[in-house]
Amino acid sequence: MDVARLTSSLVRIRSENPPGSTADVVAFIGEYLDSLGVKSRIISHPGGRDNLVTTAASSRLLLCGHVDVVPAIPDDWTHDPYSGEIADGHVWGRGATDMKGGCAALLTAYRDILESGVEPDVQFAFVCDEETGGEHGIRSLLAQNLLGPRECLIAEPTPETSPAVGQKGLYRIDLSFRGRPGHSSLYPLVGKSAVMAAFDLIGYLREVHARPFPVGEDLQPLIDQSARVFSEIFGIEGGDEILTRVMFNPGRIEGGEKANIVAEQCRMELDIRVPWGCSLESLRRGIAEHAPDAVIRETDVAEPTLTSPNARIVRTVCREVERVYGTATPFLQWAASDAKYLRDKGFDVLEYGPGEIPTLHAVDERVSVGQLERAADVYRGVIRAYSG
Repeated sequence: MDVARLTSSLVRIRSENPPGSTADVVAFIGEYLDSLGVKSRIISHPGGRDNLVTTAASSRLLLCGHVDVVPAIPDDWTHDPYSGEIADGHVWGRGATDMKGGCAALLTAYRDILESGVEPDVQFAFVCDEETGGEHGIRSLLAQNLLGPRECLIAEPTPETSPAVGQKGLYRIDLSFRGRPGHSSLYPLVGKSAVMAAFDLIGYLREVHARPFPVGEDLQPLIDQSARVFSEIFGIEGGDEILTRVMFNPGRIEGGEKANIVAEQCRMELDIRVPWGCSLESLRRGIAEHAPDAVIRETDVAEPTLTSPNARIVRTVCREVERVYGTATPFLQWAASDAKYLRDKGFDVLEYGPGEIPTLHAVDERVSVGQLERAADVYRGVIRAYSG
């Protein structure tokens, strides 16, 4: 089975999160590894939230991927999002880019190395819930000491020539605002609106966003490189602002009772990305001060993380990317992933994988067959480097 057909097979096995069951796709990977003579263990959680780890725990390199995907509504898709159809030089479907294509490329590279007569010295970890914070996935495996600190490659989608060596911090919170109801015709003289309290906090975050946070001389070259990568991917200028400013999104707001009642309650789910140089504690304190009547529940908190560009995993992957593509430019990631939890536990982590980045979590998600094949080529070189 070539890498495109393996990707297609993984896409066809549904593993949307929510609801979060990965039992079927993990069983498929377990059977694939078993056919190669590789022993693995499945770690299960309620709701079919299954993870898989291979038993080579003493290896120097951990190869990691998540097998859950965000949901997809079939409307407007060129191909059914769960068909895994191979057409026009691409594998189509939810998870093709994020990140079943990367998982397939890792498995294909491993098989190729094994069939060449070399015994790969790596461990696999395929986890169930990266898309919802890793509570039952990577965080659970780390808490159970099933993964020990070492170098790690995560096959998350990245630009073809740009491995990701770091990522911004994350502050994700759920706020419940309480107001004091009254007749709307008398507001704002009478009553206190929970909805307006939420908007006041958004106003404060706009002020925070407007201020860039300076970085040290050691980080500035990576910021500049990353801005160029963002320009190429998204066609935007000022990409350095993505990494030097607080970015925020009030992803969900609901509240109020009726148009003629001053809102007594409002709930907001807020996603904030924290740049290097920004004190997470100061940001937390500022939000609390500007939402004094809100109950704040933190759902995911992480400082910005970075793997040194001089780490062996970075140098090895960059060398292999340069071999395949002719150039390699490490960059800093705008989003979050399981890498933050691994770095916090002492792993040197780098992310590199195939994918059409603009289609990630979008309609018509897909990955090109060429990208899959080249990613497998890079992975073969990396696995060989750690197996000698």
